[in-house]
Amino acid sequence: MTAGSTPTRRARPIGRRTPRGRLPLVLLVMATLVVVLLALLGPLAVPHSPTALLGAPFQQPDAEFPLGTDALGRDVVSRVLAGGRTLVLTALAGTAAAGAVGLTAGVLAAMASRRLGDLLVRCVDALAVLPPLLVVLVLAAGFPGSTTVVVAAVALATAPFSTRVLRAAADTVLTSGYVEAARARGDTRRAVLRHDVLPNIAGPALTDAALRLVASLHLTATAGFLGLGRGGGTPDWGRMVSENAPGATLAVLPFLAPVLPLVLLSICVGLLADVVGRGTA
Repeated sequence: MTAGSTPTRRARPIGRRTPRGRLPLVLLVMATLVVVLLALLGPLAVPHSPTALLGAPFQQPDAEFPLGTDALGRDVVSRVLAGGRTLVLTALAGTAAAGAVGLTAGVLAAMASRRLGDLLVRCVDALAVLPPLLVVLVLAAGFPGSTTVVVAAVALATAPFSTRVLRAAADTVLTSGYVEAARARGDTRRAVLRHDVLPNIAGPALTDAALRLVASLHLTATAGFLGLGRGGGTPDWGRMVSENAPGATLAVLPFLAPVLPLVLLSICVGLLADVVGRGTA
């Protein structure tokens, strides 16, 4: 460096995080894991039967029932622990199905001719016109008590948006210089797809999946709130909100207990999607 020259600042490598910047990410991951583990492993730790009538309706918390009882006198703690597994697994299955459909349709639309790709996207857009809740209501009401139908309804309601996002991401990759170079040296379409397109849209696909998971959680919880899916006294966080809402002024804990893990999981997954999106941008 010559005398009088201005020193230049060395750029920080992309993707490298300071300890202070890494802490919120760790907290988000931990909070997400706590709620997911609560939902998946909660049924193994229920202190009472989640369907048994054990006390008076809306009984106040005590040593036996730390969160009190619900509208029918069932233990709230037991129902919260047992009510998240089906909801979370249904949302995850719906997200996986929507992601598979969106990835396949989006990549095919990008790699096909412009006219054929536009036609494929228009067909998918026909589903996007329908309100997501209406799709869930029609399918779930037509096959009452079926969790599989709720999964299919959630996937159909969210897949069109994934298709558009992933087609745009694949279009960006296909118009890049290194893909044009690969085609010029004679690489097949399969080789371009495998080595160039899929690895480079993995980040957008992961971000989109996280956002679709939030939507799937909301739709699945709404289906439970409306009494769709598994019926009877089966505990479900969405159904618990509906059951205990009329008595929220008498006992707020039976109403809030299923709401809090749903809200926390949705917020954490949404923030993680934002972090992943900024990291892959």
